[in-house]
Amino acid sequence: MGLSLFLKGIGMGLLVSIPLGPVGIMCIQRTINRGLKSGVFSGVGAAAADTIYALIAGFGLSFIINFIESKQTIIQFIGALIIVAISFRIFYTNPAVQLRNQRNKKNSRFGEVFSIFIVTLSNPAVFFAFLAMFAGFNILNSSSGHIGTLTAILGIFVGSMLWWYVLSALINKFRSKIRLKNLWWLNKIMGVVVFICGVVALIDLLFKFF
Repeated sequence: MGLSLFLKGIGMGLLVSIPLGPVGIMCIQRTINRGLKSGVFSGVGAAAADTIYALIAGFGLSFIINFIESKQTIIQFIGALIIVAISFRIFYTNPAVQLRNQRNKKNSRFGEVFSIFIVTLSNPAVFFAFLAMFAGFNILNSSSGHIGTLTAILGIFVGSMLWWYVLSALINKFRSKIRLKNLWWLNKIMGVVVFICGVVALIDLLFKFF
């Protein structure tokens, strides 16, 4: 039973993480500009936020669920603004400076984790996805009780991290073949893509009001 729940959790973590949104693009951009460790640490931030939402969904913390449901629009609005702000940072990133900082070990691992953590946490859709998957995988009705739920949530973290490591490793494998000028253009393109994601999120919120 425990292994089954753990494997279900891994599947849930993968299902939530694989869709390539702003977080995935940011992870790719950091891996290309800074290397494998930067991509993996960014993935830790995403996996941590996913795990928090899974904990809330799994244990039915009603007061937090009510807060997320009542403040969903505000959370999405703040998240969209953060995404737009990050898009400008990506767009104006100088790859030469990034490479120099990497050689000098000036990249902040905490900053890499925290920034992705906030972006992921500002997307309440992740929480509602976990609610649906906990029901769909019949985890909450498990005879293992809280231990079973915790086992599944551990699997979610492992599944999420597995995806971010695989993605970062694949991107890093081809990183050495990308020239500095290509990096400059990639930052511009990825910055525009992330900006569009943020603007689409803002437009979606506007339609909810009108």
